[in-house]
Amino acid sequence: MRVLVVHNQYRSALPSGENEVVTAEVDALRSAGVEVDTYFRFSDEIETFTPLQRVMIPVRPIYSFDDVRAIRRRIQKTRPDVVHLHNPFPLISPYIVRVAKSEGVPVVQTVHNYRHLCPAGSFFRDGAVCEDCNGKAFPWPAVVHGCYRGSRPQSAVMATAARLHRATWLMVDRFLAVSEFVAKYLSQSGIPRNRIVVRPNSAQRRGLVRPLGNGFVFAGRLTPEKGVSLLMSTWAESGVWQTQRLVVAGDGPDRELVVAARDHNVRYVGSVDQARVSNLVDEAAVVVIPSLWYEGFPRIVAESFERGRPVAATSIGALGELVTPDVGWTSRPEPVEFAKMLAVAASDSTRQKKGDAARARYESELTPEVTTDSLLKIYAELQAR
Repeated sequence: MRVLVVHNQYRSALPSGENEVVTAEVDALRSAGVEVDTYFRFSDEIETFTPLQRVMIPVRPIYSFDDVRAIRRRIQKTRPDVVHLHNPFPLISPYIVRVAKSEGVPVVQTVHNYRHLCPAGSFFRDGAVCEDCNGKAFPWPAVVHGCYRGSRPQSAVMATAARLHRATWLMVDRFLAVSEFVAKYLSQSGIPRNRIVVRPNSAQRRGLVRPLGNGFVFAGRLTPEKGVSLLMSTWAESGVWQTQRLVVAGDGPDRELVVAARDHNVRYVGSVDQARVSNLVDEAAVVVIPSLWYEGFPRIVAESFERGRPVAATSIGALGELVTPDVGWTSRPEPVEFAKMLAVAASDSTRQKKGDAARARYESELTPEVTTDSLLKIYAELQAR
């Protein structure tokens, strides 16, 4: 089995769980004996572009001349059985789906977000969920509000790409949605439901699971959609800080909110690597996810379950289906209710039982072995057609 994995890596200045998922998946496929070739572009490359390359940036989400030629040559040289696409924006463009199909190679795409309906990919604007573009023939609201990187011109390009490539997306053989929630919105974009398979993110095994530690931990980008403001305000209101500590790992524009909360038993450790995140989770009793946007399948959920830790989260997006009562607690993303949930999670006598159930779910659904086996079956099905 030969697979060509295609992905536009997000900027390193804002670490992305999606990048980590792709890297881990490539490693898992190779460990399973699959011959994996990768075609990666990096958004960081833009900083080194020549003036002529910069002029062409607005065209690339629609049609990237360089990448179309390069991927066609790569396919003709390596003859993969499957092309596996993740994120094509902003440098690669969805047109490579047409390239693969013209070469007789089936295509799968892992869908991590809502880019098929929302140019920003997040359904989030001005601090709240926004579905203004959902159902529109052309996503004008995204252009008006400059939803893609705060730029109306760039948003116009992404909106145009979304409109022009609707037929391109219909050429994809299988869409691998990371959750049922993502699958629902993907089908609303016009993708036939029988082409969508729900395949969750995984997490690497990190050794023996320790008994629950103490306090809470948050690990993620410190950005508005991740709910940092909700967590910091409700942490103080909940009173939990008087007996338990909150550790925050990550970086981003909302870091000052975290720093300002140090008087409420908040420890800020900054941006750390995955091994350190795992250690922080081990040291905690509860992992908290206060997201305000429609999370697709945050990798920290799989990592928490792997370490046998229950999760306290908002019920928005896929979190409402992932964090069931047997493995944690959820509340609406509303301050009073979220503060009450934190207090419950801090004193719940069934925390260890929930952690054990989280680990059991990891073993049955989220190990690299389980998720890789499901992917290989999809590849084999397409190869046999």
